[in-house]
Amino acid sequence: MNSPHTIGLFRGPDILPYLKDVARLRAEVFRDWPYLYQGDEGSEREYLAPYANSADSLFVLATVGDRVIGASTALPLIDDTEAFQKPFAHAGIAAEEVFYFGESVLLPQYHGRGIGHAFFDHREAHARALGRFRWTAFCAVDRDEADPRRPADYRSNHDFWHKRGYARREGMTMQLPWAEIGQGEIVHRLTFWLRPLEAKP
Repeated sequence: MNSPHTIGLFRGPDILPYLKDVARLRAEVFRDWPYLYQGDEGSEREYLAPYANSADSLFVLATVGDRVIGASTALPLIDDTEAFQKPFAHAGIAAEEVFYFGESVLLPQYHGRGIGHAFFDHREAHARALGRFRWTAFCAVDRDEADPRRPADYRSNHDFWHKRGYARREGMTMQLPWAEIGQGEIVHRLTFWLRPLEAKP
């Protein structure tokens, strides 16, 4: 039986001590399908820099004892790089109105505990409390279901995201390069999922 976990929230500059933990989890979890990510310290530092520099960023961390076993990130889209903002501009959505969810990474042995829902709950609540956003959004890599590298028992998160109220925006995509295991650096296509952010109850 797995040990009990706790959830902690870290905002703005309070995230700085945890950048290495998030980088470690990203590299570990995203090695698997569908990302097949071969991370390195330099690329992680570059990717996480906007979160470190944003006053309104958020890390939601799941810990067991002193160990970070899951992490979920978010920040105002306007604080992220131009590559993430461009698809919204093309869709006629102002970057200032979007709170962007970076990723949720969780060690497999802790799945099924409601941590994924907690990650979304806390990020949406944070965006709502800031009081200036109309949307929450994230993007996910597009993969061919017939790709022979796809594990036979793989289950996508699409149903989970739909139940959370998110809709995939066909054609609202970005291109992002990363080193893929056994392939070197490749440009990947990612599609955005959006949900209107309701007002505080």
